[in-house]
Parts: sequence; C-alpha cells; structure tokens
Amino acid sequence: DVQLQASGGGLVQAGGSLRLSCAASGFTFKTYYMKWVRQAPGKVLEFVAGINEGGIRTSYRDSVKGRFTISRDNAKNIMYLQMNMLKPEDTAVYFCTDALEVLGRGQGTQVTVSS
Repeated sequence: DVQLQASGGGLVQAGGSLRLSCAASGFTFKTYYMKWVRQAPGKVLEFVAGINEGGIRTSYRDSVKGRFTISRDNAKNIMYLQMNMLKPEDTAVYFCTDALEVLGRGQGTQVTVSS
C-alpha cells in the first residue's frame, strides 16, 4: 500500500523554524516528482514547493521563496521541507504528495505559527 506520512509540524512563534519530513513507502519514490501542499482553515489547498525526481529542480510559491527549502533523499525515501522565518500566514496542515496527487496525500502535519 502507498503511504505518505508527513511529520515535524508543531507550534512555533513567528520568525521560528520547523523541518517537515515525508516518509514514503509502497511505490518507487525516486521516479516521482514530489511536492508539499497546504490547507489553512477555510481556504483552498495550495501548492507550497515541488522537487523533481532527481532532486535537482525545485519550485516554490512566491510567498515562501527565500524562506522554505525542499529536498529529498531517494536512498531513504524521504522528502523534507525546511521552513525558516515562519509567519502566521504559514499556519496550515501540510501534506506531501506527487505531482498529480495520484498517490494521495496522507494524514498531513499541522503547522501553527503564533504572532
């Protein structure tokens, strides 16, 4: 079975940092473009960052550029999201998934940034 387990969320003050992890299993991780998406209460799901299969090409939504860094370790089947200089507007549940979301999103991890 495909499993995408996001972890590392928590409560942090504005300006703080968190590192999210996504542990993947049940599929050939290294052959998938992967991404982080998030959903804040009452808002639509939005793209946060993406990384290609080899981990060379990355992309970010404008509001997180310069603050977030996406990476992956294909040997360990794990994807990461390093989040620095967090803002209250980053508060959301963060999910990991593939480019077309055919693998599902898993349970997600809550990130709460207090002002």
